[in-house]
Amino acid sequence: MPRLTPLALLLSVLALAACGSDDDDSATSVTSSTDASEQIRVGLITDLGQLDDNGFNELAFRGVQQAEKELGIKSRVIESASAAGYIPNMTSLARQGYDLVIGVGFAQGDAVGKVAQRFPDTKFAIIDVDQAFVPGKPANVQGLLFREEEVGYLVGYLAGLEEKRREGADVISAVGGMKEPPVDRFIAGYFAGAEKAAPGIETILDYSQDWDDQAKCKELALNQIARGSNVVFQVAGGCGLGALNAAGERDRWGIGVDADQSFLGPHILTSAQKGVDSAVFLTIKSIQDGTWKGGGNATFGLKEDEVGLGKVSPDVPEEDVDQVEQIKQQISDGEITGIPTEVGTS
Repeated sequence: MPRLTPLALLLSVLALAACGSDDDDSATSVTSSTDASEQIRVGLITDLGQLDDNGFNELAFRGVQQAEKELGIKSRVIESASAAGYIPNMTSLARQGYDLVIGVGFAQGDAVGKVAQRFPDTKFAIIDVDQAFVPGKPANVQGLLFREEEVGYLVGYLAGLEEKRREGADVISAVGGMKEPPVDRFIAGYFAGAEKAAPGIETILDYSQDWDDQAKCKELALNQIARGSNVVFQVAGGCGLGALNAAGERDRWGIGVDADQSFLGPHILTSAQKGVDSAVFLTIKSIQDGTWKGGGNATFGLKEDEVGLGKVSPDVPEEDVDQVEQIKQQISDGEITGIPTEVGTS
């Protein structure tokens, strides 16, 4: 065979790249490890928050990176430009023979169901969606669920303790993104925990209907603070960073979500962490060791150490930290049960 000049080689590579599937035109490929035909191949589809959301998507990406490093898998991460890209992006990965395709977030549930039914030999996992509610209930889909209400209860209990220390009426609030089950599980637990620590506490809730626009969440939080809220819990992804910013500007406590968001400043009381990275890693590992099970869910909570508190502000009295630790142990041991998962229930 004739040897290619550097220019010819470059043109050949570009030509091959141009022959990619039309199915992922709305996507940006972020990462891929080295080629090896025997490697397990995993595709990750982000939701619209993108990888730099300091939370949900970023955590899922970390799980993939950990699997690359520790398990030697090959991966591709696609940032969807819009919700319309979910199905074509998943379809593209399935057609390319990826062993596992992971959808990040509740909004991708319908897309996973439709694509999984078309590609029964491909394994799919969907974060925050119960497999029983995936369209068609495909046997090749596994739901990755979290007991957000448990960690919500913990941050709410801490918020209630700190609010009781302030003068005046006890008021806390939450800014949710969309009204979705995982969002409401966080918030329902938060309100229940606060009520336990500070009976009669007033709670305020607003939804931004947005995951990205920080200005929207900041405005909602400022309005909540004007109504008396002294603690703002954000459950709105990147948008929620605006709510935390508002809390800092008004010298109120803010509570982060998903990842430890204490880096945002001294006004962060704590964060309701969610082990999305660990869940992604464990799911990929189950593919590798042959223990993966479709047609159901893998659920993670305090007992599994997959949800929990982030860094607690050093300004919080030690006795309050100890009380929260006791509550955590009681939940893990099954002594505290029946934590609400829907807003407005008790």
